Amino acid sequence: MQIRDYELSPMKAYIIKRLLLIIPTLLGIMVLNFAIVQVAPGGPVEQLMMQLESGHGASATARFAGGSGEIAHAGGGDYRGRQGLEPELIEQIKKQYGFDKPPLERFTEMIGKYARFDFGSSFYQDKSVIDLVIEKMPVSISLGIWSTLLIYLISIPLGIRKAMKDGSYFDVWSSFVIVIGYAIPSFLFAIFLVILFAGGTYWDIFPLRGLVSDNWHELPPTEQIKDYLWHMVLPVTAMSIGGFAALTMLTKNSFLDEINKQYVLTARSKGLSERKVLYRHVFRNAMLIVIAGFPVMLLGMLFTGSLLIEVIFSLDGLGLLSYEAVVNRDYPVFFGTLYIFTLFGLILTIIRDIAYIMVDPRIDFDKR
Repeated sequence: MQIRDYELSPMKAYIIKRLLLIIPTLLGIMVLNFAIVQVAPGGPVEQLMMQLESGHGASATARFAGGSGEIAHAGGGDYRGRQGLEPELIEQIKKQYGFDKPPLERFTEMIGKYARFDFGSSFYQDKSVIDLVIEKMPVSISLGIWSTLLIYLISIPLGIRKAMKDGSYFDVWSSFVIVIGYAIPSFLFAIFLVILFAGGTYWDIFPLRGLVSDNWHELPPTEQIKDYLWHMVLPVTAMSIGGFAALTMLTKNSFLDEINKQYVLTARSKGLSERKVLYRHVFRNAMLIVIAGFPVMLLGMLFTGSLLIEVIFSLDGLGLLSYEAVVNRDYPVFFGTLYIFTLFGLILTIIRDIAYIMVDPRIDFDKR
């Protein structure tokens, strides 16, 4: 009987390689951040010791006594300034946070648990990391998805239009507006929107706080959708201003680069209309660079770009959660969210590459 050799297609082989590369990439990022944390002062053990030594004994003791006992996955260092505390108490504090183990052992244990998606519990909140992420996710997803969608729906058509009208009056004045939008920080634009439209000084049109109104659960479904979208108008607009400007110019420059190539001149010489030349030939090639930036933009909108927007509009999302975890040295939350966000970003890059082949089937995955 003849045994047939089954070979993977270049695209499948490439995707498998990229999936396998997730492991060393993710591990490298975790190792780097773990090593940095080892030398960073002001960890949870130090903070608790300082509270006990400085006379804030009631709150610190309550925190120590009511600790969850979860093993800490990072941090450490040789804690100093212990003169006012008994060595036995110091060892108890270190054991509670898991710092009684060598760094390598803590890191190995952390990675083993993370591989099973067990991220432990917060040092300062009586909740698991997964519960905290799930709790904050609706805000970040709402801001990220709507902002990214708005940016792409406006920027791509506008960038194409500017490329087709390059040097015209439309191109000049729209570029002026885009430069102003790019120069304005999103948080400053958010404050301007609050002053103008949220009862700050002028009109009180849009709500200022929260993802939905307090009586949202009492509203009928259609009113719930309206209320949710109404709350999204100002924060999404504020988040979109910077990305909108950058993506518009990226789209324009990408299309201008393609329009001046020889294959476009050949297509025009064959009598094809400008619309067919644009959308049948130019669009497919010019959109590659735009698609390449999608994962980075979406990830930034979801997890990092919304911090100040969340603060201004009283939205408790993942950006604020990550920031507070860094400030408070809440290592389980910090490393747990870092692991989740990094894994999500790496998966998005693979999805981006799959989108490449959907836009342009001529891409050679053997070379990639």
